[in-house]
Amino acid sequence: MTAPYELHRLRVVSGRLVNYCYVIVDRATRQACVVDPAWDHAAVTGKLDELQADLTVILLTHSHTDHVQLVPRLTREYAPAVWMSRLEIEGYGFQCNGLQAFEDGQVIRLGATTITCLVTPGHSFGSSCFLLSGDLMTGDTIFIEGCGVCAAHGSDAGAMFESVQRIKSLVHPQIRVHPGHAFGELPGQPMHYLHMYNMYFQFQTKEEFIAYRMRKNQNLSNLQYV
Repeated sequence: MTAPYELHRLRVVSGRLVNYCYVIVDRATRQACVVDPAWDHAAVTGKLDELQADLTVILLTHSHTDHVQLVPRLTREYAPAVWMSRLEIEGYGFQCNGLQAFEDGQVIRLGATTITCLVTPGHSFGSSCFLLSGDLMTGDTIFIEGCGVCAAHGSDAGAMFESVQRIKSLVHPQIRVHPGHAFGELPGQPMHYLHMYNMYFQFQTKEEFIAYRMRKNQNLSNLQYV
């Protein structure tokens, strides 16, 4: 059965930093949503024009600059509703035009497409994922190869463990996973691939998870994006 939406992946770059943002288009109405727009304005707006889609919604997994950098410009140009978790907004004082707060489990509608908001703290106070019928946008909560760092203000490795456990139990194995960054495997792998190969899915206790996630001498400057 054909999904009611199209999903388009955009690879956007600023210096050494590579992000993935996503354009979701409702097939029935051509209403569009952009997830975590940053860095490449022409890529985002060009894709919207190519798809003949109307940007009505922006979804933000969290408030870090590399996931929200284009929000001010896009809100001036398109006046979409901008959704971020209430925990994230209140934790960091995030503000922008059109901002609306969602709670865990809240459903946002894009035409005939339904998007369920999952609040998955750990990387930040209120990091979130967005679940569609066949796809999951995960921001910096989980990657195909691992999970987000837990060393900044608002991070919590214990909360990250709980978020990973929740995703493992809640999301169907065939759902495709689309993170904000990639370090070896391209976005779009099915959840069952992460169950087998994502090391952070293997830990059985919170203590083991925290000890490894917070281990010393991690050289984050050597991360190799793809």
